[in-house]
Amino acid sequence: MTQVELPLFYTFHFYLFGLIAVVSAVLFVTRKSPVAAALWLVNTMFCLAALYVLLDAQFIGAIQVLVYAGAIMVVFLFVIMLLNLGHPSELADARGLGWKLAAGFVGLALLAEVFTLTRSKIPLKFLELKPGALATQIATEGAIAPVAKPLFTEYLLAFELTSVLLLVAIVGAVVLGRRTKDAG
Repeated sequence: MTQVELPLFYTFHFYLFGLIAVVSAVLFVTRKSPVAAALWLVNTMFCLAALYVLLDAQFIGAIQVLVYAGAIMVVFLFVIMLLNLGHPSELADARGLGWKLAAGFVGLALLAEVFTLTRSKIPLKFLELKPGALATQIATEGAIAPVAKPLFTEYLLAFELTSVLLLVAIVGAVVLGRRTKDAG
């Protein structure tokens, strides 16, 4: 397989948005305030959408912004506000030294796996496409069909289970919110 040289514009912006996404994800995990954490997650989602656009997947980038940075984050913020968790200093923080060490170990293990996969000489045949295969598929089926067809055929069960899981989470938040309101 031949290596294609990308213009400096794409390379620079890929690393820029990638770095911002990683920093935002780290800030998302380390914030004590759930609202601040949710806003950092929104920033991460926007950076991922920019990466999709750079990879010439504009439809996926738009869906990333509309669905995840828009709708799902509104639901998250709604649930956070519904629970009315109060001031962050009043909350018990379960992130002690042991949890931080465990998270650091898991993060290092994941980085080692990514490094090993990028340096391995094993050909990843399932990732290789014939030149022009994607353009041919988009020309014949359009840009949305290659995404929608597997989503609503072979991955339909996972798609539906995810929607039910989100619904259960919202109902659970409403029940918890009413229980604390009645007790107070």
